[in-house]
Amino acid sequence: QVQLVESGGGLVQAGGSLRLSCAASGRTISWYAVGWFRQAPGKEREFVATINWSGGLTYYRDSVKGRFTISRDNAFNTVYLQMNSLKPEDTAVYYCAADTMNRGATRPNDYSYWGQGTQVTVSS
Repeated sequence: QVQLVESGGGLVQAGGSLRLSCAASGRTISWYAVGWFRQAPGKEREFVATINWSGGLTYYRDSVKGRFTISRDNAFNTVYLQMNSLKPEDTAVYYCAADTMNRGATRPNDYSYWGQGTQVTVSS
């Protein structure tokens, strides 16, 4: 099975940028579709973005379209989430998740493997 580790979170001012990384080990990440999710205190985990195994298909939640970009480098066994024009409402713990499916998915239950999360805090 694959293990996932997120990194790249931190504190940034509104309008700033961060790039999150999801590094895989144990198996090559090219076998998996990957999703990014986030969870703010007191709220349910919500879908952010997903990418299929080849990187040819991506999908985003409406509130991040045009600001976030999901990408992958299977040679480095890593998936990225570039976040630009960050807003205070983007503050959350961000998780990457993976599963063997042709396309990505938007529901947490569609993913079997999860990382431990990385905190993103956007100050106003």
